[in-house]
Amino acid sequence: MQMDRYDKEILAVLQRDGRISNQDLADRIGLSPSPCLRRVRALEEAGIIAGYRAQLDAKKLGLSLMALIGISMDQHTPERFANLDAAIGGIPEVLECLLITGQQSDYQLKVVVRDMDAYQDLLLNKITRIPGVTGVHTSFVLRKVVDRGALPVD
Repeated sequence: MQMDRYDKEILAVLQRDGRISNQDLADRIGLSPSPCLRRVRALEEAGIIAGYRAQLDAKKLGLSLMALIGISMDQHTPERFANLDAAIGGIPEVLECLLITGQQSDYQLKVVVRDMDAYQDLLLNKITRIPGVTGVHTSFVLRKVVDRGALPVD
């Protein structure tokens, strides 16, 4: 899909405020409501807008410990990766799972838990029990320096 400045402005605004009304969105970018809505629908149908969701405050939900976990695998086979992908996908504490290169780890996880006891339970009873996991290295997040959920659209 070829995007013009209006499409890019729509994306930038929706990333900041996904609950904005079509009328307010149209006013903000300088289009009338009907063409604005058509553009939003086209961006959704093209898969550029993948969805909408609420951003929650982890600390207010009692999830005050965030960690980055590097996982090393015993074998680099499609079956091993598929098994780990499926297992990790079923762990709600995992916010992100990335298959990576250039590190000693094969995967990088971003997890959030209540406290150190909950982290220990996650590590010992869920992550290290996944077949093929041979090593785990954890770094605990002290604070977020940048927390940008919006992608650059220019």
